[in-house]
Parts: sequence; structure tokens; C-alpha cells
Amino acid sequence: MLQREHPDEDHAGFVEALAQDYRALDLPPLDRAILDYAMKLTRSPGDITPEDIVPLRAQGLDDVAIHDLVSVTAYFAFVNRIADGLGVALEGRWQEDSS
Repeated sequence: MLQREHPDEDHAGFVEALAQDYRALDLPPLDRAILDYAMKLTRSPGDITPEDIVPLRAQGLDDVAIHDLVSVTAYFAFVNRIADGLGVALEGRWQEDSS
């Protein structure tokens, strides 16, 4: 097993890269399929078709796992809409740079 010298720094860099553009990362196929689906469901939910499930099934996800993916994605969208509607301020890392 590989030991990282500074695992917290590696983790922080990965999280930042993931937040910036997950498509630029070399992710395992399952992670990529999950993120592609979640992104489409978030950005254009009306465009979801049965074909969007095919890559998830190809990576081994069953009905329960797909349901969980949809539920978690929808929950985060719901919570974000509530926060936006109430004017909840973003944490510093998510605010646009105003300089």
C-alpha cells in the first residue's frame, strides 16, 4: 500500500480539482458514470432519458443504487434551492472572486 507524505494536501487538491471540473480528472469508470449522470440530472433534469441509465448499469449499479444516486442528487438540488430562496450566504470557497 502506498503511503502519501501529506495525505491532507493530496485530498484537498483532489477535492478542488473535482469541484473545478471532474471531467479533467482520471477517474474510475464507475465514478465518471455517476458524476456524468448527477451533473445531467442537476443541470437539465428534463433531458434525462432511459439511455442515461445505460452507463450506470454497465458499471454494475442496480435499481437500488440508481435510486440512491437520484435521491442524493435531487436532495442536494432541493437544499440548494431552499438556501438560495432564503438568501443563505455561501461558504467562502464557493463564493465568486469579487476582486
